[in-house]
Amino acid sequence: MSDVSAVREAGAADIASLLERTQAGDGEAFKTIIRLHQQKVFVLAYSIVRDREDALDVAQETFLRLYQKAGRYRPGHSFQAWLMQMAKNISIDHYRKHLKKRREWETATPLEEIPVPAAPAREGDSASSDLRAAFSRCVETLAERQRMVFVMRHYSELQFHEISETMRISVGTAKSLHFKAVQNLRKRLAPILGVEP
Repeated sequence: MSDVSAVREAGAADIASLLERTQAGDGEAFKTIIRLHQQKVFVLAYSIVRDREDALDVAQETFLRLYQKAGRYRPGHSFQAWLMQMAKNISIDHYRKHLKKRREWETATPLEEIPVPAAPAREGDSASSDLRAAFSRCVETLAERQRMVFVMRHYSELQFHEISETMRISVGTAKSLHFKAVQNLRKRLAPILGVEP
């Protein structure tokens, strides 16, 4: 079973149980939470700080904070949205503390190097690799809020209501930002794909 499937099967009761066990000192329960959510936290962090090492630091800080605040989770609410809100806040704080690194973004690790599930490429199929790299570059050029919504929707597979909770915006705004992101990506990819935008 993939981690994504495991997350979907881990309902609110399962998460609440894992958090209770974590508070009681059960390291395995905490490791399970990390395993199920670490990639999504990393991808969100990277979409904000745009540096692999910084994103790893943010992910580590997010799970440390989760360990400290496990008792504050309110059953009945989306755990994933709560965790992603925490990751977003830590990412923004980290970004603000490291303003000088903004100048280094041009040399930062590109999005295509993030460990995101993808269809396995056939041997010698450099076209799909080139297209993926071009797509990642286009995602990076989106306005910040559009990029965050797009990454949360497609890389982290959050639902719009979870994105709205995470970003503290309405569901309608989340959908609108996603629509604009998709439209902008289509326009930017059209010349690469040789189609009309």
